[in-house]
Amino acid sequence: METLSAENGTRNVSVTPEPPKKRKKGIWQSIVQQKYLYLMSLPFVIWLFVFNYLPIWGWTMAFQNYKPSKSFSEQKWVGFKNFVDLFQDERFYLVLRNTLAMSALGLIFGFIVPLFFAVFLNELRGNIFKRTVQTVSYLPHFVSWVVVGGIITKMLSIDGGIVNELLLSMHIINEPIQFMAQGKWFWGIVTASDIWKETGWNAIIYLAAITGIDKELYEASRVDGAGRFRQIWNITLPGIRSTISVLLIMNIGHLIGIGFEKQFQLQNSLVRDFSEVLDLYALNYGINIGRFSYGTAISMFTSVVSIILLFTANGIMKKTTKESIM
Repeated sequence: METLSAENGTRNVSVTPEPPKKRKKGIWQSIVQQKYLYLMSLPFVIWLFVFNYLPIWGWTMAFQNYKPSKSFSEQKWVGFKNFVDLFQDERFYLVLRNTLAMSALGLIFGFIVPLFFAVFLNELRGNIFKRTVQTVSYLPHFVSWVVVGGIITKMLSIDGGIVNELLLSMHIINEPIQFMAQGKWFWGIVTASDIWKETGWNAIIYLAAITGIDKELYEASRVDGAGRFRQIWNITLPGIRSTISVLLIMNIGHLIGIGFEKQFQLQNSLVRDFSEVLDLYALNYGINIGRFSYGTAISMFTSVVSIILLFTANGIMKKTTKESIM
């Protein structure tokens, strides 16, 4: 741009810089540049497809009277008959009650206890003691439920069980309690066993999130006179809100699909009406007696409800806290 000065007649020339050109990379060029990353992830993609997506084809058995001896073209299609039988079975609603009850207890205590345990570990000042507590707490995660089931059964036994012996010595009870023979105790036993086994392992995620909080925030709060509880409430918990939200959404998604390992190892015939969950129901009333289509219908119901719960929880959290997983 040229301008003419009226006073001395000089001509000023100013040059307006042009914006730098944006480099546009094509998608194929990006793939070529990151080809090694894609090659490294390829085995995991194949594993995910083979073991998670390919078996979905087996859902077709829920709409058949499936017979293993026949080919796919010879199977008899029965429509929604297996689902009608499922919803008309009174046992199904009893099993659903047990599943939801143990899932709710696991969601409440299994979510809150690791969170508070992680905050507690973060507040410990002695590194040696802190690492020792953390190591001891997450070691039970690697113990099989077969072993844990035996330990819990022995601890609650009326014949030398440490729990009954302790209660008797403290004069809380007058005679041993048969914990494993009363259904009213089973849900609490499963929840407590799961908390003992998984608290240390689940706390690792929260501890990793806490380490990402800026240390200067704590220093500034101490200068302003904030104590430890005030720092936890105003800095630590808000700093890991995203992690808390994501884990809560995922736990809600697994609310109905809780597996059966804990229940299978701790159950007995006396507490069966309180211990049987949906996965055990599919095993006992489906696969074990040759009703493969009925068992598939139960598993399909569990998966569909889990997906609905996941999307519902994600939508609610996205609207209320602006945090989501998708």
